[in-house]
Amino acid sequence: MNQKLFEPVQLGRYTLSNRLVMAPMTRSRAKADGTPGDLAADYYRQRASIGLIVTEGTQPSADGQGYITTPGIYTDAHVAGWKQVAAAVHDKGGRIFIQLMHAGRMSHPDNTPHHRPGVAPSAIAPGAPMFTAKGMQAIPEPRALTTREIHRTVEDFRFAAGRAIEAGADGVEIHGANAYLVHQFLAPSANTRTDAYGGSIPNRARFAVEVTAAIAAEIGAHRTAIRLSPGMKLWGIDEGPEGPDLYRHLVGELDALGLAYLHIAQQGDEALLADLRKLWNGALVLNRSGRPRDRIGADVAAGLADLESYGQFVLANPDFVARLKAGAPMNAADRSTFFGGTAKGYTDYPALHEALAA
Repeated sequence: MNQKLFEPVQLGRYTLSNRLVMAPMTRSRAKADGTPGDLAADYYRQRASIGLIVTEGTQPSADGQGYITTPGIYTDAHVAGWKQVAAAVHDKGGRIFIQLMHAGRMSHPDNTPHHRPGVAPSAIAPGAPMFTAKGMQAIPEPRALTTREIHRTVEDFRFAAGRAIEAGADGVEIHGANAYLVHQFLAPSANTRTDAYGGSIPNRARFAVEVTAAIAAEIGAHRTAIRLSPGMKLWGIDEGPEGPDLYRHLVGELDALGLAYLHIAQQGDEALLADLRKLWNGALVLNRSGRPRDRIGADVAAGLADLESYGQFVLANPDFVARLKAGAPMNAADRSTFFGGTAKGYTDYPALHEALAA
């Protein structure tokens, strides 16, 4: 195991205890009004030994909700719920960034508080079903945002970031990946606009840059981060042949803002990853889906990343860092409990000493 993983690292103005990050993972256990569920503080507290926790995707507005029972961060009740979570993590010496996720067209009216179709750069449906209280349903065509509404959405992100800090979070990570709203603006398959937010590479990148700049102005660049997934083809998203150049442009623009970190979900283009590493002068967090245990630490050791993020390993192992240090076996994740439910598969995974005692 690469011991550098367990060394402290600077992230913005924060010193993290190690170079491991809990990746954002939707758990769908919020209350009906979007307040974090009763077990959320325990769930995140259990995992606070990891260098940085990035929370599940959290909607910045009613329009931003896509899935059933996901949390929000724009009402007083939301803030009160997240205060309990942030305090629980801080009491254990951890750091936590709330991920701001606007689902855009990846939404169903049955899942939102106002029961309206989703909004998007253009009125193009993703061609995918979505789980609702009535079961799986086709996602309807979204409504294209007007230019004024785009500006309002930027303000929604800004407002939500301020509320996250009010709730005690150390910062926010903008979800610019995985086919959600920011990513939809980047992809010509989802964005056919002919105004300042569509067409050319700078235009398609404009929304991402404006959201990031607005949040950095509101809460400080040292508390602001963004996650990107270059080349990801999911739910009708296709960045086209210009994709690599789009990300080179976007990362260059974002680098000038002096953010806390850039979080990349790597999709296999190693040449592009190397270019982005050179373009980015701040801390870089790298996530590789399905990375085997024997490759943990490889990207930090190679200098491709400053930190590495992990999802299912951390979901199933609240003491992930201790198990890595000890070379101990890992709990297996129970996929049937990923989304929704009770404590089962959420806060009942045993720590190593509990597993050994059993």
